[in-house]
Formats: sequence, C-alpha cells, structure tokens
Amino acid sequence: MKKIVALINFIVLVLVSLTASLLVSEAHAGIRQYSADIHNSKWQLSDDSRLQCTLTHQIPRYGEARFSAKASRKLNMEFELDMMLLPDNYSLAEVRSVAPNWQPGIGSRILANMQLHKQFNPSLPKKVAWTMLSELEQGMSPTFYYNDWYSEQDKISVGLSTARFKNAYKDFVGCVGKLLNYSFDDIAYTVLNYQSSSDKFTKASQRRIDMIREYLTLDPELELVLIDAYSDSYGGRWSNLKLSERRAIKIRDYFVDNGIDVSRIEAKGYGEKRHIASNATTLGRGKNRRVVIQMQKP
Repeated sequence: MKKIVALINFIVLVLVSLTASLLVSEAHAGIRQYSADIHNSKWQLSDDSRLQCTLTHQIPRYGEARFSAKASRKLNMEFELDMMLLPDNYSLAEVRSVAPNWQPGIGSRILANMQLHKQFNPSLPKKVAWTMLSELEQGMSPTFYYNDWYSEQDKISVGLSTARFKNAYKDFVGCVGKLLNYSFDDIAYTVLNYQSSSDKFTKASQRRIDMIREYLTLDPELELVLIDAYSDSYGGRWSNLKLSERRAIKIRDYFVDNGIDVSRIEAKGYGEKRHIASNATTLGRGKNRRVVIQMQKP
C-alpha cells in the first residue's frame, strides 16, 4: 500500500513539474529577444570630433543603438534605436534597466516609455539617454519591451549588452568633454563690425571670427562661405568701396591661411550700399561698418 501511495505522489510531482515547465515555455514562446551576447558585443566610438561624438552598439538581427552628442551652447545628448525593420504603427515601448544573467537577484526598474512612430526610428531625449549610459556603466542592461506590430500576442525584447562597454564609454565621455560650446546655427549668419576707417575688427567681432575659423577647419561639409563687406558713408564713395573690398579679401585670406579651400569662399565689397542704420550718429555708422558672413551646408 505504501509503495502505491509513494508511486502516486511521484506521478503527481512529475505532472506538476511538467505543467510548470509548459507554462514557462508558453510564457516565453511569444517573446522574441534581441541582444548581443558576450562574444559578439561590440561598442565603438564611430564619430570622434569636436563637432559630434557618437557611441554605437550593434544588435544582431535587429539594428544599431546610438548615443550621440553635438557641439552646442548646452550639453546635449540623444539616444536612437536604428531598426532594420521600422515600426508599422504607433505604439509605446517600455524601457527597463535589467540585471544581466550573471547578476541574479537584482530587480529591474522602469526608466521611461519610448514612443514608436510608424516608419521612423525611435529616440529618447538627453536625460533618459544619460540615465541609460549610467545604468550600463553600473553593469545593468537597458532593455526595450513592446508588442509586435504584426501579432499582438507576441512581445519583442531588445537589450543593450554591458560587455565591452566601459572602454568605449570612457572614450565617448572624453570626446563629449572636447565638443565646441557653440553649433553651426550659432554662427551660420554672423555680422562683424569694424573700427572707424580701418580694416581691424572690434574686440567682440574678433572673437566671433575666430569661432568661425575654428568651425570651418572642423566641418568639411560646409560647401560655401559668403563674405559681404560694407562701409559707412564717411569719406569718398570710391575709397569706401575699396575699403570694403579690402575687408572682405582680408577675411577670405584669413580663412585660406587656416586651411580653408579658397574655392569654397566668395568675398565681395559693396562700399556704402545697403546701409542698415543712419550715418548721422556714431552708433549708426558703427552698424554700417560691417561684414556679413553666411555659411551654407548641402
């Protein structure tokens, strides 16, 4: 009798174990997981300049994760998930910080919700991007969870691996610390002013042209720099025209001497034409003694 009871109990335990295993299998059957394992995880600094820093991470069979910062007055950061298969409709992805398999017992936490727009790569703003980097530095894996666009029963999980992260992150932080503290938009249209009857800049304008020169040496994508010089109405028209031409040519030569291709620069002097203020006052004449520099990107 005891043997029969023991056999029944054993059968029950086996059935319970099989049922639990089936439930676990069913719970995970509908989840497609994408992440780089410890062997193929690769982080690299793909952009390393004073204009832009980009830290990239390849996710096999899925796409690429990118953290990027650009030259700006304020420190900025953006995260972008470059998907091989773009979203087919609008939805939300939950972003969680998850402990890797070799750190059991550590609970996950929600970092943010990320909007998924149809046919666009999703992105996250500065605060969340920095938080994700901080979590990676601490050995946690930021992971995205969302419903499959073609089957609401299926879930998708996309994780960022911590393997080989720290050295690339150190290089990225070093790059961010060297970014220019101004952007293309800050200098794309610049008005410089001169001292009276001279081709010497005011102190403020000298600082400004040094900023433009530095930017030009760093950005090969700039295809054209327009330099238009003007004068006030004091003195003869011919001498003012020649003075404005000298001002324009001097700036062009300054850029060329610093490695800018002369074919990318157009310099013209207009003399007393196109005044923007009255020449009857010192302040007005100071505004008219100017050079306008415009830069164009493709």
